[in-house]
Amino acid sequence: MKDRIREILKKYWGYDHFRPLQEDIIVSVLEGNDTLALLPTGGGKSICFQVPALAMDGLCIVVSPLIALMKDQVENLKKKKIKAAAIYSGMSQYEIELIINNAVLSDDYKFLYVSPERLKTDLFKANFRKMKVSLIAVDEAHCISQWGYDFRPPYLEIAEIRQFFPAVPVLALTATATPEVVIDIQEKLLFKNKNLFQKSFKRDNLTYYVIKEEDKQNRMLRLMQRNPGTGIVYVRNRRKTREIAEFLRRNGIAADYYHAGLDCSVRDERQRNWMSGKTRVIVSTNAFGMGIDKPDVRFVVHLDIPDTLEAYFQEAGRGGRDEKPSIAVMLFDDADLKELQTNFDLSFPKPDVIKKTYRDLANHFGVAVGAGENSSFPFDIDFFANKFSLKPLVLFNCLSFLEKTGVLLLTENAKKGSSVHVMLKSEDFENFYALYPAYEDFIKLLLRSYSGLFTDYVNVNESLLARRMNVEEKQVEDDLHSLAKIGAIDYKCRTGKPELLFVENRVDEKYLYFDDVIYKQRKLVAKKRLDAVLNFVNCTDRCRSELLLQYFGEKKSIPCGKCDVCLKIHKLNLSADEFKVIAEAVKSTINSGNVKLKEVVFSLSGDYPEEKIIKVARYLIDKGEIKNCH
Repeated sequence: MKDRIREILKKYWGYDHFRPLQEDIIVSVLEGNDTLALLPTGGGKSICFQVPALAMDGLCIVVSPLIALMKDQVENLKKKKIKAAAIYSGMSQYEIELIINNAVLSDDYKFLYVSPERLKTDLFKANFRKMKVSLIAVDEAHCISQWGYDFRPPYLEIAEIRQFFPAVPVLALTATATPEVVIDIQEKLLFKNKNLFQKSFKRDNLTYYVIKEEDKQNRMLRLMQRNPGTGIVYVRNRRKTREIAEFLRRNGIAADYYHAGLDCSVRDERQRNWMSGKTRVIVSTNAFGMGIDKPDVRFVVHLDIPDTLEAYFQEAGRGGRDEKPSIAVMLFDDADLKELQTNFDLSFPKPDVIKKTYRDLANHFGVAVGAGENSSFPFDIDFFANKFSLKPLVLFNCLSFLEKTGVLLLTENAKKGSSVHVMLKSEDFENFYALYPAYEDFIKLLLRSYSGLFTDYVNVNESLLARRMNVEEKQVEDDLHSLAKIGAIDYKCRTGKPELLFVENRVDEKYLYFDDVIYKQRKLVAKKRLDAVLNFVNCTDRCRSELLLQYFGEKKSIPCGKCDVCLKIHKLNLSADEFKVIAEAVKSTINSGNVKLKEVVFSLSGDYPEEKIIKVARYLIDKGEIKNCH
């Protein structure tokens, strides 16, 4: 068994060895066990289901909420000559039926990627039992847990499809899950036995710094001047991406900006420039990084505080994937802390506001009550917010709630290139050329340039076809549109714009049900995550790495010795453990009423040396950790 999976790894990926835990996870799956793989960002999760699927007879169903990532993985598999396809919301009924028919009828189809909301459709359920399924892989598995930071009700449908193939193992994968989420994932996916493979979240080569700084831009600039190499800067909104990139360019740093509102071709070009090293620093919202595996990122800077430690850990974890030293720096000021609280308050719009937004969206796009299922529309969030007098953040959070209710889906990060499917059969072409001789050369070029056009939708490049024909790109687009109008092909023209999808038929907003208990529970879970972020930012007496590891359930860890907290404690000539013990004793002594420093020293002098008590107490006073000691 192990020889076989190592052969597959070498043949398709060119690697001689698996990364830590990958082989153990793959063997567990091949033995038929339900398996949960908890691997940090960059841990190689996709290989954990792709290798065993290639070693088994049949089809691997991959459930994922990330359309852009699905499309990237499908394209990467096709480049390896592995048959794969993806079904997600927003595709036409014909596209979906074609892929499902191929999955049912074709033995060499190895991977079918499915977005979670497609699982509950009658078409999928009717055909799923006809497929020869060998494995069900659930990516971003934390989405199934009500305690997860990105809970999505459609994920609950996964457990229902298990009844069709009770002997087929489930492999759940995630990069971030707290201990309660780990338990919940296995319960919700109906694991026969608990079975967790967890790689430590500890990153010895990655050093965390959290620094309070009023002049964040210049502090960031100095950091880049001292630390050579490629980097990422994360900010909260699109406007800031442009402003920070321009600031860096003015100061001699090759920088560019990236966000989901840019045209698809622009995003692709900027990503390529950064990956190749032409651009040294990319400034981005959280739209950047998913599925991007650049090994030599030397620094990741956060100029805004992330909403969750899960998001921070994933983004910071994009540094140092080559195992060489890298830094993750968060720069903040008092205004950032206030903004974090404000964003939390805005992230839970009142149910009436959410219902009104749903009604306005449906009316804006002309979707009638009882209609609209699987209809998608180009969506400009800023335009809509302005038209209906909504703050963009409030609108975004209304959309988030509507997504989690399962009625809408904003496919903001989907990169849709052009694709073509030939509708004619090969024997029809002679008659077609007789009727439309002007298109003969173009169709023959299309068929020479791309294989699989008769059985699949295949990505095409209009620019490449134009160069081969020695014509303008617009002529190629016009010809493709004309052939589609005739019925010879189906042509899906590329778009780089976000799309809003109505997952279900529109209902009257008064029937749009919001469970008050679930609403309050989500708010409590979100508040707990907010408190964890604030604790991480404000803490001055605990190693940053230890704090992160503890949040993700690793209780026994040692200080990294390199983060901002460890370095400050080291200057006191104390070990981290010694500092921690004395700091807790000092805080405990002064937890009620005002006391003098000499009283604290006298109270604790029987247990610790006086000079150490004074050092720790003064450090805590300077950092604002204690305020009633003088």
